[in-house]
Amino acid sequence: MTAAALDLSVGAALVLDEDEWQVERREPHTGRVHLVGHDGSRQCLTFRFLANHPRCRSSSRTIASGADRGRQPKSAGDLKPTQLELARLRFAHLMEINTGFRSGGPLKPGPGEPKPEYAPDTTTVTERRLAKVAELKAMNRQEAKLLALDKVSLSTLIRWERARRKDGLVGCADERWLRESGGHPSITAEVREAIHAVRQETLHGTKVSMRTRERKIRQYVREQFGDEVHVPSYPVLRRVWIEWFGSGRQRQRYARSAELPTQGGHVLIDRPGQVVALDTTVLPVMVRESVFGDAVKVHLTLALDVYTHSICAFRLTLVSHTSVDVAMLLRDVMLPLPMRDDWDEEMEWPYPGLPAAVVAEFAGHEVAGLPFFAPETVTTDHGSVYRNHHLVQVQQRLGCNILPARILRPTDKQAVERVFGSVRSLLFEQLPGYTGIDAADRGADPEGDAVLTIAEMEHLIATWVVGIWQTRRLGESAPHWDPGGDHSPNSLIAAAFDQGGFALEIPSPELYYEILPEHAVRKIDERHGVKIRGLWYDGPALAPYRGQRSSRGGTRQTKWIVHREPRDRRTVFFQDPLTHAWHPLRWTGLPPDGVVPAFGDKRVTELLQHVEQAGLRPRTDAGLLPHLLELMRAIHPVGRWRTRLTKSQRVEIAREREMGRTAAADRPTTSSPRNPSERPSSREHPVVATDTERRRKREAAVVGLLEPPPRLGEEVRRRNLFVLPPADDTETAR
Repeated sequence: MTAAALDLSVGAALVLDEDEWQVERREPHTGRVHLVGHDGSRQCLTFRFLANHPRCRSSSRTIASGADRGRQPKSAGDLKPTQLELARLRFAHLMEINTGFRSGGPLKPGPGEPKPEYAPDTTTVTERRLAKVAELKAMNRQEAKLLALDKVSLSTLIRWERARRKDGLVGCADERWLRESGGHPSITAEVREAIHAVRQETLHGTKVSMRTRERKIRQYVREQFGDEVHVPSYPVLRRVWIEWFGSGRQRQRYARSAELPTQGGHVLIDRPGQVVALDTTVLPVMVRESVFGDAVKVHLTLALDVYTHSICAFRLTLVSHTSVDVAMLLRDVMLPLPMRDDWDEEMEWPYPGLPAAVVAEFAGHEVAGLPFFAPETVTTDHGSVYRNHHLVQVQQRLGCNILPARILRPTDKQAVERVFGSVRSLLFEQLPGYTGIDAADRGADPEGDAVLTIAEMEHLIATWVVGIWQTRRLGESAPHWDPGGDHSPNSLIAAAFDQGGFALEIPSPELYYEILPEHAVRKIDERHGVKIRGLWYDGPALAPYRGQRSSRGGTRQTKWIVHREPRDRRTVFFQDPLTHAWHPLRWTGLPPDGVVPAFGDKRVTELLQHVEQAGLRPRTDAGLLPHLLELMRAIHPVGRWRTRLTKSQRVEIAREREMGRTAAADRPTTSSPRNPSERPSSREHPVVATDTERRRKREAAVVGLLEPPPRLGEEVRRRNLFVLPPADDTETAR
């Protein structure tokens, strides 16, 4: 099949990158074409560029209205087998006219080809077309009629040739073969309304047969419109039902979920990072928390690259996870995993084409054998932690597309579900404290068997993922281009790097602050600073802006933006509008030299409720500190000893401590970016580092502000062209 030709004649219109251009003139000797836009802009492009551009096509204004207007383009798959053979026969006759060979070239000549009347060296195209008309007229009339060649004239051959140049093989097909479908004339507006009403009724109820649907359709028409409205027969209704709603072989609950507004389409995954699936499950192993040493359950959240089945990142959270934990998990997907002290060289960055030394230079540390990239699409289930506004904003900040799975459709993220099962059978079942998936199959005392702490479990899973999972044979999850090959997640990553390259983009440490929840503050108080969810925060960074309003525009104009860490409410973070440096703001209720354990949003809510119920109104937040310590069990009377606390209370305290440690680990070591005059760090992106270094050299070489150079021809514009220049200028010019 020949590709459709692009019309580049003078005056023709074409669409390039969704903008319409008109061909002004062509230069065949240089292979260039000049285009002009609606606004008068011009550009000169090569024929090769336009022919290979994926978003360049002929404008519909230059195409005559025909059978394809208002419909998708026709293709050879629309033809029946007999019609396809006739189109190929016509195509062969046109090739014989153009080249002298029915195959289209001299590499596969037929018997006696080229014939003298079709030799391209001694005949013209018009002579060959007239010879073809005479040849077809000499055929037996019955055979020519069966081949649809009985009424071929010179104009018919010209029309076929134009259609062939435009649409290829399908251009040789008769337009009557692909005429617009007439639909079902017997399906009137009344019958259509009845079909859709029965569809909604049967979709809500239990699955029924097509005969029952037909009776309901007839009942609806008779009761709503009377007996004078004709209802088609059962075969017609059945055929229309299948065309409109499918065969109906799926399960009834899946058919209902497919009709919901959240339904999605099929996604073809062909590269790493294109789709990253997130899901959370309860870890089937009891671990011990680090405060009281009790055996507890933790939640495991995985980020899986669907194309390579690589476990890009994971998080262990005590009791439950929040949107901040998932946001930090997405941040972990974009960051290279550092090597740990007990890991050997086999677990270092193994991918060819990108040396480990180069990655380590930009990351600032030795990198383990786990891919990192910016995810393009993130698919999740419909849990509240994945659908809240904060996580949606985080994904938009990272440039990810949100693709939630359809309700009651586990196949939309079956890859991550299967990974949970594989990790359970390959790793978790071997560990002490394994609880299984069913309480009836649980051991006698899994809590007593638990020996691993949360930190030890996290280290064990990380070691297993890098050392075993990434090098494990995929089996039936092999890629489509080599289903029988021996592939692992690491080998697929290496193949993708070899095919499409690798974008070495490491996000800056300031990304931690940017993905924290934002709060808009109208004014910075002179004495107390800023108030975030009931608590006042202050710091030296607010001194230049006290009593002032922000210069921000838009919907949050004149407001200051402060970022809150929900896991550790002792500090919030403020970005200086001049230097863009991030500064922590301490809670004003903290003692100047004392150490207060970390506390989160839940503890602050309990504190404010406790103070309100007690009828207290402290003047400053320092008066809230004793009540906070009382709620946190930081004061230990006899009634709050470990043996007198319930397990749920101990787990709550341990969860608060664990969240504080996790927040401290996620926080970058430096809270403010480097001064622009300093040399760039190897952790930055190479383009950013190069631009920063060039800016530093320019600022060091020039003192004061640089004046822009005058425009080209500015001196000529300022003086009269007909006045001779002064004698000094003439001598200078000489």
